[in-house]
Amino acid sequence: MKPTLSGLSPLYAAAILSFSLLAPHTWAGPIPGWQPEIREESYLSGADGSMQPTLFYDPAGGKPAPLLVALHTWGGNYKQPEPGYAAWCIQKGWVFAHPDFRGPNRTPQACGSELVIEDIRSLVTWAQQKAQVDPRRIYLIGCSGGGYAAMLLAGRMPELWAGVSQWCGIFDLRQWHAKHKGATYGKMLESACGGAPGSSPEVDEEFRKRSASHWFAGAVNVPMDLNTGILDGHKGSVPIDHSLNAFNAIANPADRIAEADIESMTRTATVPAALQFSGNDPLYSDRAVLFRKVSAQTRITVFQGGHESVLGAGLAWLEKQVQGTPAVWKIEGRTNPGSVTEVAK
Repeated sequence: MKPTLSGLSPLYAAAILSFSLLAPHTWAGPIPGWQPEIREESYLSGADGSMQPTLFYDPAGGKPAPLLVALHTWGGNYKQPEPGYAAWCIQKGWVFAHPDFRGPNRTPQACGSELVIEDIRSLVTWAQQKAQVDPRRIYLIGCSGGGYAAMLLAGRMPELWAGVSQWCGIFDLRQWHAKHKGATYGKMLESACGGAPGSSPEVDEEFRKRSASHWFAGAVNVPMDLNTGILDGHKGSVPIDHSLNAFNAIANPADRIAEADIESMTRTATVPAALQFSGNDPLYSDRAVLFRKVSAQTRITVFQGGHESVLGAGLAWLEKQVQGTPAVWKIEGRTNPGSVTEVAK
């Protein structure tokens, strides 16, 4: 039996059902860069009553299946080719959604806005009506701008996610603007937030409330796997202190990384000898794990690489997570080197 739309207003619940069951599909053939099984759909957003696009896959396997919500990068949209996510879902029989959440992060409507938050909430509700979704296995994954959105959504709606896999994401928008002031990413942030930090109290508030850092304490009980490549910020756009600071924000006080060590690793792109990871994790393929720390439901991994993700590691970890149970950290298996995806700078 499919889940009910409990908690929604009667009018919105009726509208969701009407559009999801009666409205024509938007699919018009194969999407470039994606598998032929992936279709373009649209769903009603509770944010403003607009129809929002998403790519979607329903395995129609006759029993509840996990749902993977995969998030596009900072300047991408829902059609951005990321077929590795879809390949996993097709092979495993998972439901898959790759939403737009208002497109590239250069407008006030995008970049962590209230519209974005409600778009994703509505997407999950719609997917649960469209397909047979296991409510205890709804997963979120993203890299770069998708990693930023994953952390923000984990903090804003922690009750939804059985696990969140974040790769080289932006934790604090004001801090990231300082690195890219005058350049493309800095200008995109100013367009989204109404100006540069410090230009007005209203602009500062936009940077604050759109930052994952402002909400992340809400994700303390969500199984959270944070990942970053040691060279990011040197050969990439997001310094590793974003992911390291995210870990500290929800780690137990005794488990937090010293600020001096965060500064040193970020500046030198090396891990101090006393902190180096001594084990081996085959899930990270040829990207050696250099630093790793676990605190309750949260883990941080720094690997040998740059601004990139290791899809096999992220997806294999998500597969073991079940909502309402402790995070599972020991995952057997090995990742093919082809699952490493470098994100555009």
